[in-house]
Amino acid sequence: MGICLVIPAYNAAATIVAVVEETLALGFPLLVVDDGSTDGTVERLVGLNVEIKRHPRNRGKGAALRTGFSWAVENGYSAVITLDSDGQHDPSAIPRLLAAATEGNFDILIASRASQFGEMAGLRNSWNRFGVWCVKKKTGFEITDSQSGFRYYSSRILRDIELTADGYALEMEVLMKAWRAGLTIGSLPIAARVADGRSTSHFRPVRDTWNICMTFLKYL
Repeated sequence: MGICLVIPAYNAAATIVAVVEETLALGFPLLVVDDGSTDGTVERLVGLNVEIKRHPRNRGKGAALRTGFSWAVENGYSAVITLDSDGQHDPSAIPRLLAAATEGNFDILIASRASQFGEMAGLRNSWNRFGVWCVKKKTGFEITDSQSGFRYYSSRILRDIELTADGYALEMEVLMKAWRAGLTIGSLPIAARVADGRSTSHFRPVRDTWNICMTFLKYL
């Protein structure tokens, strides 16, 4: 049935309309998973040609992604591309990401911000570099960004990999489980519009970085 796009959103009222409108212009089916927003995020989407799933309470980005993946499987889509709701990713790069994933037969293809790591502050900068080194050393995958939320996922990931994380650690969990399942992972250089994203991100540097590290170790 082709691909669909999934945007997890939490309290993104200030940015969601612009992201959704630009993404819809590409012509792909789009699902927004509202993760218990309290700022009117969903109300901003009234009148736009977008599917919506809502969590009654905030559960975390990983839970929103899992809801999106389940929806994609239920509706027969063969692949999913995810991007964040805060405007840091460039929707115009979606066709390039899709073409590279298809040509390279990747199960996961990450839109890499590696050229912008120096623009990230504190733990984000350090963890992104260290995370890439750890994943590459252990798995052998030639990836340059382990935490970008702008990604392609194949139907094999959607159907065959059971995911459990609710927070940001899911994006590490899926990499490690894909590696253990013998699936293919790669990255494609695609610059983010906002490399750091601190002003709009809900990422908690200490707590979420710890959870990501523990997830990496757990699935070794």
